[in-house]
Amino acid sequence: TAFLHGELEEKIYMSQPIGFVDPKHPNHVCLLKKSLYGLKQSPRQWNKKFDEYMLSFKFVRSNYDHCLYYKTDSKNPVFLLIYVDDM
Repeated sequence: TAFLHGELEEKIYMSQPIGFVDPKHPNHVCLLKKSLYGLKQSPRQWNKKFDEYMLSFKFVRSNYDHCLYYKTDSKNPVFLLIYVDDM
């Protein structure tokens, strides 16, 4: 469900999904408000959302690997590595 939270930066239209076609307007299209699985923009939009979330908790993104976040403001440093295997 992660990809469903990404904000789109451009207008994207899609045909009405099978099973949800409006019988009064079968030729109308839908304007997407959020990312969907299968859109080429979805992985990047999810990453932006995740990055904002991590930064809001005072994590720092590594300059060497953007999948690594760390927080060292206490005695116990925290390292978080993001790994996605199905892209």
